[in-house]
Amino acid sequence: MNHFPLLLAALLLLASPALAADEPPETPPKGAAVTVFKAAKACFDNIVDVSGILIPREETMVRSERPGLKVAEVLAEPGDTVTAGQLLARLSLPEGGLTLVAAPIAGLVSNSTAVIGAVAGAKGEALFTIIARSEFDLVGMVPVDDISKLAVNQTAQIKIIGAGEVEGKVRRVASTIEPNSQLGQVFISITQPRRLLVNSSARALIKTGQSCGISVPLTAILYSSAGTVVQVVRRGRVETKQVEVGLMSGGHVEIRQGIEEGETVVARAGALLREGDPVRPVTASVGVKK
Repeated sequence: MNHFPLLLAALLLLASPALAADEPPETPPKGAAVTVFKAAKACFDNIVDVSGILIPREETMVRSERPGLKVAEVLAEPGDTVTAGQLLARLSLPEGGLTLVAAPIAGLVSNSTAVIGAVAGAKGEALFTIIARSEFDLVGMVPVDDISKLAVNQTAQIKIIGAGEVEGKVRRVASTIEPNSQLGQVFISITQPRRLLVNSSARALIKTGQSCGISVPLTAILYSSAGTVVQVVRRGRVETKQVEVGLMSGGHVEIRQGIEEGETVVARAGALLREGDPVRPVTASVGVKK
């Protein structure tokens, strides 16, 4: 019987642990692990931000047609919404009898000096002040760079403190700039009928256009002596690229020049990473704008 094959198998079995022990261990990855993402295309809205206060667009003063009449009855109070022709007060005539005071226009009663027994005259303070048609404007000041972007009828989203959000439109844009502040005035009409308070603070966001480019998180931008840069990973090493940034929105910034779609970008750039450093890229989702 030929025992050579069995002997050879036994020798190989005994030798295999030694051979395994002689194999070199796997080389661990070099460099620090860094979170990266693929640069993607996105579009950014060009937004002009306007802060200001609410003012009546048009006010009507209601007075007595005759001097020396006394207020006998008050039928409307500040905050009331009235219709054209609605009775606001009754006044006592010197010769006896009453005369009526009616709203000449529909709107919101913003102020009243009518008190029973008080003298109502044709001059002086008005008995009632009515905001015509309950129409308000947001009036604010914007930098000279933004004035040129604004135009009549542009839509606006307005957030009013204490009253929530309403829609509006640009009604008027200043043709001159205040010389000291270099700010210009803009009037934004509120298009949704709401009960609002005069002098309330408000903020409007006006979309004036759109720009499309490469989107990266703000954390990927690094400001250095060389300018504005991002760090990318190529062949396992860090490369620094100077970029031109554009619009910003939602924690992201538009890159107009400097990197291409699909490049591997370091999500959080920092001075600890230098040009040519070896790194281990770890891909993660960073909520890139689509």
